[in-house]
Parts: sequence; C-alpha cells; structure tokens
Amino acid sequence: MAAPPPRIEEAEEAALLAAVRGGGEQRRIAFSTLYRALRGSVLSFGLHLTGRPADAEDVLQETFLQVYRGLANFRGDSRISTWVFQIALRAGLQVRARRRDHAAVDPETPMPQDTEAAILARDQASRLRAAVADLPADHRAVLALFAVEGLGHRAIAEVLGIPEGTVWSRLHTARRRLAEVVGR
Repeated sequence: MAAPPPRIEEAEEAALLAAVRGGGEQRRIAFSTLYRALRGSVLSFGLHLTGRPADAEDVLQETFLQVYRGLANFRGDSRISTWVFQIALRAGLQVRARRRDHAAVDPETPMPQDTEAAILARDQASRLRAAVADLPADHRAVLALFAVEGLGHRAIAEVLGIPEGTVWSRLHTARRRLAEVVGR
C-alpha cells in the first residue's frame, strides 16, 4: 500500500509563501513542494469531477498552471490547499463544459473470474459510478471533497464558497441518491 501524499501543514504555509515571494530558485522549490503535496489530491478530485482520467490530467495541468501564475499574489486569506481546490473546481467545471459528451467513461477493470458474485459486484459498481456521474456537478464536488479528500464540512464550504448548511444539504442529497441506486 502506498504512503498517503504529503500534506502542507499550516506552519509550513508561511514558509512557502515567503519562499515564493523571495523569487528565483526559492520560488521554484516552493512551487515544487506545493505540487508534490497536492498533486494526488487534485488529480483525484479532477477525476471525480470529470469522470475521465484524461480530463483529470487536464484539470491537474490547468490548476497548477493557474497556481503558478497566481501564487505570488496569494493573500493568505485561506489555507493554500483551500485556494488550490477552488482553482481545481473551476478547472474541472471548465473541462467538463468543453467536453461534448458529458457522460463519464466507465473503464471496466477485467475481473479474474466471472462468478455470479463478481458479476453482481461489477454491475453494482457500474450502477454506482453511473449514479455519481449523474449527480449535479455541485453535489459531486461536495461528495468528492468529503468522501475522497477527507475534508470537513467547514473546509468544503470554504473551498466552494457556500454556506456550511448547503454543504450538509448537498452531501445528504448525494448520499440519498447513491443509496437509492445501491438499494435497487
């Protein structure tokens, strides 16, 4: 099992920002540190927003291009990771809007045996992926930030720029819809 990706602690953020503002080699090293710490999370978030690995890569590239361009102007009103996820959300929605076919691709992983249990599990997983893909983008974003990235309700509200109560509501609605699909 791979180790979890490194996270940027609040204390490290001040040092990163100072290095970015120092320019030159310090800025390159600070950006590289930020990229390594958040790359996996942004890629995963992009995949959950778009449903396609190639689109998730586009989200990753667009996000970190915008982060690189805007990092020197980052005011520090929020955590760096919150700011990066806000950029990733906008990038993911833009990538999805540019795509003509909005249905998520379902790359089936071949199962070693086609036993009845394996077929049922694959069918249920396929229905669940389709149900997630059918969720509105705002519900899918809340679900991905909560279930995949492990953010709390307050952090999700900050990333998405919505009230915390709206996060609770969207998460409840998304879970209810997915439970209906799994229950069938």
